[in-house]
Amino acid sequence: MVAIHSGIHQTSRALAAAALLFCLGTMPAHTIAQTAAQPSAGQLGLCVACHGPQGNSQIPSIPSLAGQPKTFIENQLVLIREGIREVPQMKGMLDKITDEEFITLANYFAAQAPVKATTTAVNNATYLRGQETAKKMLCGTCHLPNYVGQNQIPRLAGQHEEFLVLSIKQFRDGQSAGRDTNMSASVQGVKDSDVADLAHYLAHFK
Repeated sequence: MVAIHSGIHQTSRALAAAALLFCLGTMPAHTIAQTAAQPSAGQLGLCVACHGPQGNSQIPSIPSLAGQPKTFIENQLVLIREGIREVPQMKGMLDKITDEEFITLANYFAAQAPVKATTTAVNNATYLRGQETAKKMLCGTCHLPNYVGQNQIPRLAGQHEEFLVLSIKQFRDGQSAGRDTNMSASVQGVKDSDVADLAHYLAHFK
């Protein structure tokens, strides 16, 4: 009985989150304009503490938010707040932030210039293998040929290599609850060596 109630509760939260995402995506332009102000210092400070100045992460295991598509950021904030996507480090941090404030945060980070996160040298052989892997896997179909992302699809170009490896493996290994199931299917069965090559290529994308 407890399991049934738990399932019903999770389904209800998922449906509620889906409704919120739809509303955010179809919100009138004048409403979005009203929420395009700067985020509060407190909320911005909370984000940049981990995601770096202007959303350019300084921590290899944490993604940059700068230059991410606005819709992607909004979606992830809702999913995390509603408990659909679990990010242990962010648990409870978004509970009191409203949808309108999410839009403000998303507008801010989407407008920031992304800075290539990696500081390591390019390994040409690894880069070329990763480039070939990306072509075979059709990564540019959803993430666009320059890997800047679109709509609900994230930017990959210039992200930390360590984060990219971790994230791709989470999708591949079924540890990405609440995230894009299409991505899980796309990387199913990909070898660790190919993941490493792909991450190197995307992190150093020219």
